[in-house]
Amino acid sequence: MNFGLKNIPQRTVKPRTHGITMVMDKGMGLAGTRDFLSVASPYVDIVKLGFGTPVVTNNLREKIAIYTELGIPVYFGGTLFEAFLVRGQFDDYLSVIKEYGLKHVEVSDGSVTIPHAEKLGYIEKLAKHVTVLSEVGSKDAAHIMPPYKWIELMRAELEAGATYVIAEARESGNVGIYRGSGEVREGLVQEILTQIPYEKIIWEAPQKGQQVYFLQLLGANVNLGNLAPAEVIPLEATRIGLRSDTFHLMLERSKSGDN
Repeated sequence: MNFGLKNIPQRTVKPRTHGITMVMDKGMGLAGTRDFLSVASPYVDIVKLGFGTPVVTNNLREKIAIYTELGIPVYFGGTLFEAFLVRGQFDDYLSVIKEYGLKHVEVSDGSVTIPHAEKLGYIEKLAKHVTVLSEVGSKDAAHIMPPYKWIELMRAELEAGATYVIAEARESGNVGIYRGSGEVREGLVQEILTQIPYEKIIWEAPQKGQQVYFLQLLGANVNLGNLAPAEVIPLEATRIGLRSDTFHLMLERSKSGDN
């Protein structure tokens, strides 16, 4: 921080195990990536190269290196995992992960149907070699799962070896844990939290109102994902109460020692 403000929430420090900000990179150029990190790298914990963009991104290896040289892990979005899987190319996917030196992978079934036992098998296999982020929820807005099913899937995937489970929302923030309007399905979220530790969930929250909801509910060190690069600095300010949406809440929590 540049200034010595008192009563600021205590943020976890990198490498964080919670309080994570996951950024979605949808194809920034090399210069843009360097520019972004010149101001935001302290607040970026992990970067997802969204959906199938790694397939069509020039200078991919160099781009990954820009992140990893600053200690920021990179992984390919789960849609790419599904694209390999549906084509019967799981072993090719493993080769790609190894070729690009990735230490994190996302296992998801948001666009294709995978029997859950099979998904757990992929998690178990991958978790022996890399850090697995497992996404729960469908990208199909018409597919509504009851809370008990979210809990059942999340628990099983963590037990299979996933380090975190990602609560699906897409880059638009209007499916999964959100209604079509972007409004949080509060009952769903709160029921999930009765059974799954909040430190183990990354909530996809691309919209400011969604970020504020989780900060108000779980504090400055909630895990949030699918942030656009331009939203990382604003989010960090919001986390520590330096935006009107959380100004008074974080100030009072800091005074009371409750972050």
